[in-house]
Amino acid sequence: MFDLRLSEIIDRINKKKSALVCLQLPDGLRPRAQEIQKIITEKTGADCIIWAGSSFGSCDVPFEVKKLGVDLLISWGHSEWK
Repeated sequence: MFDLRLSEIIDRINKKKSALVCLQLPDGLRPRAQEIQKIITEKTGADCIIWAGSSFGSCDVPFEVKKLGVDLLISWGHSEWK
């Protein structure tokens, strides 16, 4: 099982007071996208959108989300970025 570190993500969203969060998940986690979205929304009050485009790791940043007014992009991959 993967450690998605949701508690850290929730803390970061709350500290930044992010209102709109984008979740970018690799194909293997996409079946859990709505579950992850629900947990984050319930614990933070932030609206979460799920990026449906490609996700080939942390180097595949969807710069288009900036146009949507996203406050924070959460991207799961093999490399850790902070």
